[in-house]
Amino acid sequence: MADRLAGKIAIITGGGRGIGAGITQRFVEEGAKVAIVQRNAPPDEILNERTIYVKADLSNSQDIASAVETVVERLGGLDILVNNAGIMFEKTVDEMTEADWDQMMDINLKAPFLLTKAAMPHLRKRGAASIVNIGSIEGLASNPGHPAYSASKAGIHGFTAAVAVDHGHEGIRCNAIAPGWINSDLSEVYIDSMTDSDRVRRELLVMHPVGRLGQPTDVGNLAVWLASEESAFVTGQVYVIDGGRTKKLPLPVS
Repeated sequence: MADRLAGKIAIITGGGRGIGAGITQRFVEEGAKVAIVQRNAPPDEILNERTIYVKADLSNSQDIASAVETVVERLGGLDILVNNAGIMFEKTVDEMTEADWDQMMDINLKAPFLLTKAAMPHLRKRGAASIVNIGSIEGLASNPGHPAYSASKAGIHGFTAAVAVDHGHEGIRCNAIAPGWINSDLSEVYIDSMTDSDRVRRELLVMHPVGRLGQPTDVGNLAVWLASEESAFVTGQVYVIDGGRTKKLPLPVS
């Protein structure tokens, strides 16, 4: 076990599955104590002597505030906040209702604001704290049917810069990670639902210059660096982690 995060206490929202689970795994391997904050209990295998679960509905401001206080009481403080939890659906502007838009913004953009606000007094006490927001390459571009999702992730990127500017003098850094395609149980279900899932898998690989798809621990590795003192002079940045996908120009294939 390495120790880049030894003695650190972290909140990871949605840390029990997908990208969040990859971040949780890497934080624990690097010596951190982790509080997984989300609505549903994570799998038993992710909980251990360094990992606790705190239940919270991230669309509820009171739940968010009480969850942060619970973590601080149980673990003794807070050094790192990872705003990872999010939702996604595919609807164009024509198809989307106002309630759809509000739901996306409540979970993907408002919850990170409320978590950051609740965590700030505790982070400020540490003298050297880190906030890591999970944005998306869709905050920089968009797939079809994602106006609300893209808007929420672009908002996360802007929010990241603003928090870094306002709170850097207090020893609080804030950066964002913009993942591309990351393998998860949900992505597998999505691919399997396609008419020709084998063709989809082949085309996905071709889209990525590194020749493979991302894994949750790939994001976890970058999150560890951003949370550690190795990145002490880094703040306000958005790091794209997509295997080169957004740098590859498309060509017609015969």
